[in-house]
Amino acid sequence: MKSDQLIKRAKERIPGGVNSPVRAFRSVGGNPRFMVRAAGSRMWDVDGNEYIDYVASWGPMILGHAHPKVIAAIQKVAESGTSFGTATEAEVEMAETICSMIPSMEMVRMVNSGTEATMSAIRLARAFTGRDKIIKFEGCYHGHGDAFLVKAGSGAMTFGSPDSPGVPASVAADTLLASFNDLASVDRILEENRNEVAAVIVEPVVGNMGCVPPATGFLQGLRTLCTKYGSLLVFDEVMTGFRLAPGGAQELYGIQPDLTTIGKVIGGGLPVGAYGGRKEIMQMISPEGPVYQAGTLSGNPLAMAAGLETLNQIRKTRSFYTELEQKAKALEEGIVRNIRTVGVDAVYQRVGSMSTLFFTSSPVTDYTTALKADTKRFALYFQEMLKQGIYLPPSQFEAAFLSAAHSEKDIEATISANRRALEAVARDVA
Repeated sequence: MKSDQLIKRAKERIPGGVNSPVRAFRSVGGNPRFMVRAAGSRMWDVDGNEYIDYVASWGPMILGHAHPKVIAAIQKVAESGTSFGTATEAEVEMAETICSMIPSMEMVRMVNSGTEATMSAIRLARAFTGRDKIIKFEGCYHGHGDAFLVKAGSGAMTFGSPDSPGVPASVAADTLLASFNDLASVDRILEENRNEVAAVIVEPVVGNMGCVPPATGFLQGLRTLCTKYGSLLVFDEVMTGFRLAPGGAQELYGIQPDLTTIGKVIGGGLPVGAYGGRKEIMQMISPEGPVYQAGTLSGNPLAMAAGLETLNQIRKTRSFYTELEQKAKALEEGIVRNIRTVGVDAVYQRVGSMSTLFFTSSPVTDYTTALKADTKRFALYFQEMLKQGIYLPPSQFEAAFLSAAHSEKDIEATISANRRALEAVARDVA
């Protein structure tokens, strides 16, 4: 296979042969597939294999791959230049669009990645409050900034290394850990560190230890606690922003955070990130205020063009999220039916177009329950699905994503493949 040859070459020059750890297939076995083309709900690898894709570039491709309008927008801008290092009208339009769709974001600053967005948001929160400590939740991943690599989710869970070497102990000491869906743990930490916690940062719907929804009242409880203790509430919506609703998870659950980080969808598949919030907080950012943050390619015209067209396509179809929900529900019903029929210990968790099939006997609500999932069974399941042309995230602890391009036929094929893969898992257990 050409993919096998390419990974061998890649390992000579790239650590692990990949530029992002989960791509390595380490937790599911075998070698990663090298892709050459994608369109709609499909991807094709260098060996000519075709897949129905549920990774969606880890979330951005909500319209599907290579949407004609998005590609046309990129091509049009590229003809005029790929980067200017100056302000552009597209940046203004993007800021206006984001703020109109997410009301809590009165002002926004564009950056180049989700990691940049979360790092910058936390620096801003510390400056605004005059406090150093932050609270994050076990299993939540907010990028690879030093302050966040303490019991992080995503690839850190996949590779069994939730704490990363190279993070100074002094930095880690200012990151306080709470348990997702456990308000009492947050209240206790805030009380024990009264007047010291700058912010509580959370994935409102966790996607980086698999799809884990918030318990009823949890997000509202965080809002109440942050207000009580004078800490800022930061929603990391890099994954959920514009995916779960026009205004992200905060619209879906009716919560207004102080700061929000977004990415993925607003770049239409190109590198992008952003952070924003209340005007009085955002006005502290340079050059208006003293908090320094800069980026050579921030607001890159290609990314702005792709993101704006993606958001325009979402907004022009009034039933966009309703139709996406109908597809996601049909897929969920089929998979849940298969789980019951085959009789395996598995739980399917979904919020909107994000989902995860956990190989465990009880719902996953936090980091502790996520770690009970059987990763060996997931690896077998993943390989069986791959053989049948279904491309899933190569980790038990990553959410899968549905796009508007997935057809009824795609969903039926996925449900059928799921049945056969679950039967293979059941035979292995027996």
